[in-house]
Amino acid sequence: MTTQPVITDVSIKTVVVPINPPHQTASGLIAASPLVLIDITCANGLKGYSIVFTYTPAALKPLGDLINNLKPLIVDKPLDPSHLYDTLQERCRLIGAQGLIGMAIGGLDMALWDALARHQELPLRDLLGGGSGKIAAYGGTGYDGELNTAQQAEDWVAKGFKGVKAKIGYPTVEEDLKVVQAMREAVGDDIAIMVDYNQSLTPNDAIERIRQLDEENLCWVEEPVLAHDFLGSAKVRQTVTTPLQSGENWWGPLDMTHAIDAGASDYVMPDVQKIGGITGWRKAVALAEANEKRVSSHLWPEVSAQLLSVGSTSHWLEYIDWWAPILKSPLVINKGLVVFDEAMVGSGVEWNMKNVDKYQV
Repeated sequence: MTTQPVITDVSIKTVVVPINPPHQTASGLIAASPLVLIDITCANGLKGYSIVFTYTPAALKPLGDLINNLKPLIVDKPLDPSHLYDTLQERCRLIGAQGLIGMAIGGLDMALWDALARHQELPLRDLLGGGSGKIAAYGGTGYDGELNTAQQAEDWVAKGFKGVKAKIGYPTVEEDLKVVQAMREAVGDDIAIMVDYNQSLTPNDAIERIRQLDEENLCWVEEPVLAHDFLGSAKVRQTVTTPLQSGENWWGPLDMTHAIDAGASDYVMPDVQKIGGITGWRKAVALAEANEKRVSSHLWPEVSAQLLSVGSTSHWLEYIDWWAPILKSPLVINKGLVVFDEAMVGSGVEWNMKNVDKYQV
């Protein structure tokens, strides 16, 4: 067995990367990506990298401070991601591994796995058992009204994508319907259309609206109610016929357990940061596979594509290129399918330092 190198340092940079055009949702506008960039350094000079998305610039400094405060639990330890994940979870149990704590643990775990894959001179997917399945990606549109949403959907299809997701949750269900129908007219019957309410409805309102969407041949309706209202989501699911999707706001595998036990959604889409990094993802996906739940991803396309390639119930990759400017080799999509760089090692995350310096705050 190869001896694992000792971790010698954890360092961070904070950047704010503009999103062009800004991404509008029913819950607000996202105009830029505030990111904490983590570097793990090992005694042999090897590094591992990861991205933490804080959603708001106000969280950049406290999250960076928190990662630095967790550094003593990582430094001078062997590069063993699963063991260090357990250590971090145990030390944070009383405060809870959600919110900023959950983001910090997820980010550190991703960087540790990236370093381990690089140490083994393997792509992450091979380190995790290997996967050669074709991963289909969908493109996203914002909360941009009937005409703009249809145009964006058409643009994604022109690039070869076979699925498009729109943000809805307009003041009336009639407006939601107009957006969906305009998209369908623009892209045709063979393209998968998903919609996302971004937790903007009550269970009763969701039932009323989705019943009117049930005839639109949607692939799924995402997060119609609050992400942790598992019983409310289950009530909606039992009443409508369109599949429900949820998971991007679940904190750790235990949240997925509660959601599955409640029957909250037909499909699941964990966020690799919030679910606990790669260690948490593996635990969560094992639960999904045991319960025959198809797994899609949320953000982190470079990392998520590799994770989906390993799973047995993998569904769709959410393709978002918001962070591509700071990456040396952003993920490539061709004809709607992920293209893996066969020469790549690690998770696919490594810095374009020119742009990191440009956007650093």
